[in-house]
Amino acid sequence: MSEIMYFSIYILIALALYSIGVWSERFTGRLKAWHLIFFWTGLVADAIGTGLMMAMRENVQLSLHSVLGYTGITLMLIHTVWASAVLIRKDEKAINNFHRFSVAVWWLWLVSLITGVVLGIRSAEA
Repeated sequence: MSEIMYFSIYILIALALYSIGVWSERFTGRLKAWHLIFFWTGLVADAIGTGLMMAMRENVQLSLHSVLGYTGITLMLIHTVWASAVLIRKDEKAINNFHRFSVAVWWLWLVSLITGVVLGIRSAEA
């Protein structure tokens, strides 16, 4: 299996796990502990996929995708740590409103994923 396939699988797993966590939280309207499992596992899968992608490159170039990608994974980390803190503190107001932040972070992360796909297809065609 090619290196591209390995990091792509991890990124797709991240997309599935993180999406399940974010959208199930959004639909229930309340942050729950099981959502954290999906946030954390999605974050870990994305970190592995990103690490594999970076290891494949001889040099990391600053591009739209790299800036969006680093921003996306950083926001995922902040989001997941903050969600953990909200549940640990048992802040009811934050528990009930956290999905607003979750969906915003998810959209920003999705933009970074899509730019990676588009730019990856373009570079493969070149």
